Amino acid sequence: MPRFCVALAVRRYGGQPLQLRPGDDVTTVAPDGLVITGGHDIDPVLYAGEPEVHPNYDKERDAFEGEVIRYALQHRLPLLGICRGAQLLNICRGGSLHQELKSRRQHTSNRWTILPLKTLSVRIPSQLHQLLRCSPCKINSLHNQAIAEVGTGFEVSGRDLDGIVQAIEDPDEDFLMGVQWHPELLIFIRRQRHLFKRLVKVATLRLNARPQ
Repeated sequence: MPRFCVALAVRRYGGQPLQLRPGDDVTTVAPDGLVITGGHDIDPVLYAGEPEVHPNYDKERDAFEGEVIRYALQHRLPLLGICRGAQLLNICRGGSLHQELKSRRQHTSNRWTILPLKTLSVRIPSQLHQLLRCSPCKINSLHNQAIAEVGTGFEVSGRDLDGIVQAIEDPDEDFLMGVQWHPELLIFIRRQRHLFKRLVKVATLRLNARPQ
């Protein structure tokens, strides 16, 4: 369902979504923009962490999506990381994660919900605020892990009421952002769709700038 919603949001703004899977060659596909979606927790070996919890890991997906992100960073592609995707994006820039969040919560619930019941404080100014045009905002919450040490080049642009990082962005790129919530499940809210609109716009500009 989330991937279908991502594809729907991308298509709405004129993009042509294509799903990549482990084994695909990203250099052959040569995308103009990328969305790295949510899923299993990330193996702590990728950020030199000792396991603190024992969730399900998907090492094959970790390796493949890490390769895709590094390709995007090398070619300066517009990229939106969602939940796990934001965490992996942060790791690829040398950042780390909190492996569990329950002990870090005092003002927010540890309950998962696809509904926009969680409060997001957006930093002003930031690219995120330019897109959402609200602070505070309401978001959903479906994650066990979160960004701890922020990767090189990223700035924190959103936190929840416990100060847990909810969004990172690179201000030196046209669009390189990771969000901890699931905007694809909130596409009925116009401001959440703006994340995908911006991604497609930057990717389209990139495509049109290619030599003919």
